Amino acid sequence: MIILVLGFRELGGWDEMMKVCGAVTVNEYGDSMTSLIRSNSDANFPWLGALIGSAIIGFWYWCTDQYIVQRVLSGKNEREARRGAIFGAYLKLLPVFLFLIPGMIAFALHQKMLPSGGFLPLLESGNVNADAAFPILVAKLLPAGLKGLVVCGILAALMSSLASLFNSSAMLFTIDFYKRFRPQTPEKKLVVIGQAATVVIVVLGILWIPIMRGVGDVLYTYLQDVQSVLAPGIAAAFLLGICWKRTSAQGGMWGLIAGIVIGLTRLGAKVYYSIAADSGSSLFKYLFYDINWLFFCGWMFLFCMIVVIAVSYATSAPSADKIQGLVFGTVNPEQKANTRASWNHWDIIHTVIILTITGAFYWYFW
Repeated sequence: MIILVLGFRELGGWDEMMKVCGAVTVNEYGDSMTSLIRSNSDANFPWLGALIGSAIIGFWYWCTDQYIVQRVLSGKNEREARRGAIFGAYLKLLPVFLFLIPGMIAFALHQKMLPSGGFLPLLESGNVNADAAFPILVAKLLPAGLKGLVVCGILAALMSSLASLFNSSAMLFTIDFYKRFRPQTPEKKLVVIGQAATVVIVVLGILWIPIMRGVGDVLYTYLQDVQSVLAPGIAAAFLLGICWKRTSAQGGMWGLIAGIVIGLTRLGAKVYYSIAADSGSSLFKYLFYDINWLFFCGWMFLFCMIVVIAVSYATSAPSADKIQGLVFGTVNPEQKANTRASWNHWDIIHTVIILTITGAFYWYFW
């Protein structure tokens, strides 16, 4: 928040930021840097693609990813889990002021300082290095003491996030895979297996760094590209699994496999065609490289759903006792009563407040 205040003081206020950013067009359809809803022909964020792709990625991350789900499962009961999610939604509103607005401030400062060389460094492609916006703001706007404090805060948050990520990944491998095939394994050995899995994950992460440069030259672009191919298969399997009683284990598994194969093909194509000097044009290149990542996410999700449905019909349906209470339509009256007793008007009020604030952001930056 200190960066936000000092950034506005350096730039000249909110109105100046909106004026400078609004004067910069991002495509030939008249959309500017302040346009959240862009033309459906926009190369990066078409509005229909954003509507579909963001919903799929959001469902995958917030409803199925172990990194998030483990926090909900740690709740003492359903009421605490729900209210923890609502509190998390309030916290999720803060990045607008912690990252989005400071990024716009950095861009506006860069535009105003172009005659003297600009505020931000440039990439080899000639585009502004968006990844440098936050560190440049810290380096140029904050006094010496606050710089160290902010850096320490960032490192602490990074270490916390990485620790949670490694813990989630190690637990998934140890409990859901290793212990499943070797159920008699003692607890001490499971701890060692989890530690070994953590080391392997760290090594794989380091080896993955060169691939990141081939997928995108901006960190945000890379993250979105990876999430757009990681989310559809998982989201399709989970969504059908909780909404359709006919979904079988084999259907979910083959949906996940289809998502992995298509996702790796997309990432491989991104790396290959980004370094290929003259790759020409082909149907494969269009499908796995040229098509917008948000639309690709939507089509991939649809394909994975078809795979899950087709394989589920080709295999035996799960028994009623196995899906009792896990699929919509199988919840008994007692479970419904317990769920109803876990929320009251305060949950509704805070949910409405969050949705209203979110809607206000969309309306303002329309």
